[in-house]
Amino acid sequence: MWIGMRDKWKGAGKVTQQEIIESLLQFINQETSTEEEFNEHALMLFAYQYENNLPYRTYCMQKGKTARTVKTWRDIPAVPINAFKELTLSCVSPEQAERVFMTSGTTRGVRGKHYHPTLSVYDHSMIVNFRKRFMKERDKIKMGILFPTEEHMPNSSLAHYLALAVNVFGTEDSHYLVDRDGLNMDRLLAELEQAEQSGEPYALLGASFSFVHVFEELAKRGKTFRLPEGSRILDTGGFKNQSREMDLDEFYDTLSAYLGVPRRECINMYGMTELSTQFYDDGNETVPSVKSGPHWIRTRVIHPLTGEEMSKGERGVLVHCDLGNFNSVTTILTEDMGVETDGGFLLLGRVQGAEAKGCSMAVEEFIRAAKGTSE
Repeated sequence: MWIGMRDKWKGAGKVTQQEIIESLLQFINQETSTEEEFNEHALMLFAYQYENNLPYRTYCMQKGKTARTVKTWRDIPAVPINAFKELTLSCVSPEQAERVFMTSGTTRGVRGKHYHPTLSVYDHSMIVNFRKRFMKERDKIKMGILFPTEEHMPNSSLAHYLALAVNVFGTEDSHYLVDRDGLNMDRLLAELEQAEQSGEPYALLGASFSFVHVFEELAKRGKTFRLPEGSRILDTGGFKNQSREMDLDEFYDTLSAYLGVPRRECINMYGMTELSTQFYDDGNETVPSVKSGPHWIRTRVIHPLTGEEMSKGERGVLVHCDLGNFNSVTTILTEDMGVETDGGFLLLGRVQGAEAKGCSMAVEEFIRAAKGTSE
């Protein structure tokens, strides 16, 4: 199918959304991909988004980038992440979206929106990646979810991600441990005690700051657990805008001390509302841990002021090219500092100082170029 689509696209034929979706699902199912294969899919998506995403096309034209002049995925113009708060970045009308994921809106109360006309690509991306990186040799595991349900938070990409995790990979006796009243500590204690007694592996998944609340409650009650071998933890999101921040070493030491799960089985997921694919590490025996993604997402590290790629080992701002983002824009300029390493990248926190200024300038440039062309 992809060969026929490639010929159609290279012949300047119109590629439909459905053809793109089918091609991406097939591509995700591959074990891996070459640079050439990734490049051709990225360029096909760029041509589609250039054609159908008006604010993005206007921006690209002002930078002298078109479907004819962009030759590799590395040349695709990156959209600053905060542009999702200012403009509608979608190849179809927002009314056609099956789901709209929204950011937390901590900056000026404005929430970024990511439109998904179908969740088929997002869901398949999550499931294939999660199976390989978190489940590993297991088909199912009993799960406790330290986050609200997606019924309570329908616009949260994390709520949907965790719902997929528990519905696809959780056993029937898996439970949500956060409700409208907050953390259900009694239910959590019962779950942990049952896991400890049964010897069956248990997985606890949720937002990083939720685990901090668990630590505080366990400390108050003088409780510690030693979960069975094969148990694992997944945290995500860090501690931004939370009342208490924790050093990474302290966080994973505390996780291991209270729950008896080795740090190598404490997995951190790095994702964002504006992407359709997640990154994982292989445990947090040492921090910061190397993050990496599947073969349908690739990362560059750039200088925030010049846009030039940094050499391996040099600090810069992360730019992700995610083929799962078929409807918005594939290439996102984040506000996260990182360093390229063998096998992935190190996440070094949010941009500060000159780097933050560079990211702000990129947002202003994008908005100046594209403002008024959407909504």
